[in-house]
Amino acid sequence: MDFFDAVESRRSVRKYLPEPVPREVIDRALSAALLAPNSSNLQPWEIFLVSSPEKRGAMVTACLDQTAAATAAELLVFTARTDTWRRNRAYLLKALQESGGAPDMILKYYNEIVPLMYAHGWLNALGWLKKIVFSIVGIFRPVPRGPFSNAEVKSVLSKTVALACQNFMLAIAAQGYATCPMEGFDPCRVKKILGLGRKSIVVMVIAVGRANPEGIYGPRLRLDPELFLFEV
Repeated sequence: MDFFDAVESRRSVRKYLPEPVPREVIDRALSAALLAPNSSNLQPWEIFLVSSPEKRGAMVTACLDQTAAATAAELLVFTARTDTWRRNRAYLLKALQESGGAPDMILKYYNEIVPLMYAHGWLNALGWLKKIVFSIVGIFRPVPRGPFSNAEVKSVLSKTVALACQNFMLAIAAQGYATCPMEGFDPCRVKKILGLGRKSIVVMVIAVGRANPEGIYGPRLRLDPELFLFEV
C-alpha cells in the first residue's frame, strides 16, 4: 500500500472480525515500530505482545472491557522505560566504536550531555540545580529547558514511544489490517499483568485485527485546517 493510502485508510476500529492476524504481519509492523525516530536514539521502548490466554483476559478487563480489546486478534502494550538509558547508551557507544569510531562531538554528547539530561539525583536535587543554572544562562542565550525532573523525562519518553506506536499502526494498515490505540485502561493493572515496575510507563495499548465494518462508528471527522495550520 502507498504511504498516503495507509495514512488515509487507517481508522480507529472498535470491533474486529473473528479471524487471526498472521504473525508475519505483526512482526513486520514491530520492525517498523523499532525504526521510529526517538530522543537521542536511546530507544527507551519495551513492547509486549500479549499471547497468554490468562493475561489476555486480564488485559481486556484492565482495558475496561472495551469492545476493541475484547474482539481484537492481538493486543500489544507499548511502554517506556525511564531506567534503560544508561544500558542503551553503552550499547550505542560500543556500536560506534566497532563501526570505526565517531566524531568527538557525538562521543561528548553521549558521555556528557545525555547523563546531564537524564540524571536528576536524590529528591531531584540535581534537577533543581540544572533548572536554576539553565534558567540563568537562558537569559543570555538559547539553552535546553529540560528535562529537569522525572516527570519531564516521562513526557520525553512517552513522546518517543508514541512515535513507535504510529509507525506500528501505519505498518499494520499498509498490510490490510486495522488497529485501535487505547488510552482507556488501568495502568496499575496493566503493569501488574506484565510484571512491570515503577520504572515503566504504559503509553498505549493497541488492538489489532481484521476490521469489522460495525467497528467504524462513522465518517472520519476533521475540523477546518485553518484552526491548526499556520505559516509564520
